This record gives sequence, structure tokens and C-alpha cells, in this order.
Amino acid sequence: MANLAKTGFAGSVCAVGAIIALVLGSGNVRTNERGLELIGNAEQCRRDPYVCPAGVLTDGIGNTQNVKPGTRKTDQQIAADWEKNILSAEKCVNAYANGSKLSDNTFSAVTSITFNVGCGAMQKSTMFWQLRQGHIVDACQQFSRWTYAGGRQLPGLVKRRAEEKQLCLDGIKPEKPQKADDGFGPLNPGTPPSAPGVF
Repeated sequence: MANLAKTGFAGSVCAVGAIIALVLGSGNVRTNERGLELIGNAEQCRRDPYVCPAGVLTDGIGNTQNVKPGTRKTDQQIAADWEKNILSAEKCVNAYANGSKLSDNTFSAVTSITFNVGCGAMQKSTMFWQLRQGHIVDACQQFSRWTYAGGRQLPGLVKRRAEEKQLCLDGIKPEKPQKADDGFGPLNPGTPPSAPGVF
């Protein structure tokens, strides 16, 4: 592991878009394309193992499971690993953050941070607590608190969290005003449809 670069740029790169297409094509993940793009672009895609900024041997798109030095992976192997990791993060969001009640965009944003930080940390977080309580806007505001690694704030995490926060907020549907069934016409509120002058 000592001869692997810590920059995350060791080995040959792979196309995030091609991996996303393979994962979406399987139809197994709920995370939407925008969420997968966010995760894939933040993590980047590497065929060969490298040491990530947190000091962990990594390959593919943020995969840390069963990584073997000197092993180069194909797109299909990278997609299979990534799908397993995404499904694991989704399982956590469903179990600890009311995932089934979240919109696709909010669910995808929360899956992204869970993929990055891990279920253990997220399940005890204020963000997940707020999601369980149905306080979605407050939960979305929590993304900016997760920008540190190794005791220092990382510009890449600041950028990623801002994108996750926006995706989370984009998932909040504005409440539709309650429509009273008062018999008034849509063109002339306050005027009954049978009143003279209503067209």
C-alpha cells in the first residue's frame, strides 16, 4: 500500500457515466440519476486501487470492500461493486431515516452522504433524527456540518455537501394551497359561476 498514491489519481480512470448507465440498467437501486452523478463525480472512478484522502485502500467508485492491490477492474466489476455499496447505503436510509417517505431527490441526497460517511455515523446523526421526525428542511440544512475529515475541512467535501443539500431541498415539494369547495369560479374568485358577468 505504501507505493500507492494518496491523491486518488493513481491508475487508469474509468467513465462515471458508463458505470451509472450499467447501474441504472440493472433497475435495482432507487437513487436517481442525479444522485448517482453526484456520488460518482465526487468519488471519481478508478480501475486500480489507490489510497483515498482518509487513508483507506479504495477502487472503482468509492469502493473499499475486498480491494486487492494490483487488481485492475472492468466496468462491469466496478458497477457491481458500486451497486452493492449504493444498496447498502439505501438500506441504511430506509431503516434509520424514513427513506420510504422521502422524495426521490431527498432520498438520493441522503443516500449520497450515507455512502460517503457510512451508516454507523449517519444513523446516530441529527440529520437522520430530523428525517425520522419528518423535519425535512431542517435535515437538509445538516449537510454543511459534514465537511471535515481527519480533523480538517476539505474543499471537496464542502462542494459535495452543497450539491447534496441542493438535491435534498429540490426534493421538497411546495405545499399546494388548500382549495375550498365553495362553488366560486376559478377565473373570478369570490364570484359564484352563475353570477352575471362571469364568462
